[in-house]
Amino acid sequence: MRHARGYRRLNRTHEHRKALWANMAGSLIEHEQIKTTLPKAKELRRIIEKMVTLGKRGDLHARRQAAAQLKQDIHVAKLFDVLGPRYKDRQGGYVRVLKAGFRYGDMAPMAIIEFVDRDVDAKGAADRARVAAEEAAEE
Repeated sequence: MRHARGYRRLNRTHEHRKALWANMAGSLIEHEQIKTTLPKAKELRRIIEKMVTLGKRGDLHARRQAAAQLKQDIHVAKLFDVLGPRYKDRQGGYVRVLKAGFRYGDMAPMAIIEFVDRDVDAKGAADRARVAAEEAAEE
């Protein structure tokens, strides 16, 4: 029986998992859709749902709690300025996990995790802006 087994360890130490969730949550907030393995996506869903709930609260304490878990202030700002108001009237269920076949190298089950009602233009927008800035600097 698996009583009191609350989360997936994913064969990582606590510190490694903490860094993994901070990076993956930041990427999901930035791009609003990422592709990863199915167990990671299912576990990330638990974490990101709580982050969006903090974004909906919007007070200073919630902002500090989110900043303690996320690595970059840009992600905290987007969480509170964009995602919190977007899901203001929604009672949970902010992300979905879609199965996406198997990875070629090791047949690991893959999944796409994305926000419900996501902004389609958000994926890769930072990369496009960076490339445009580099091209403008060269000219």
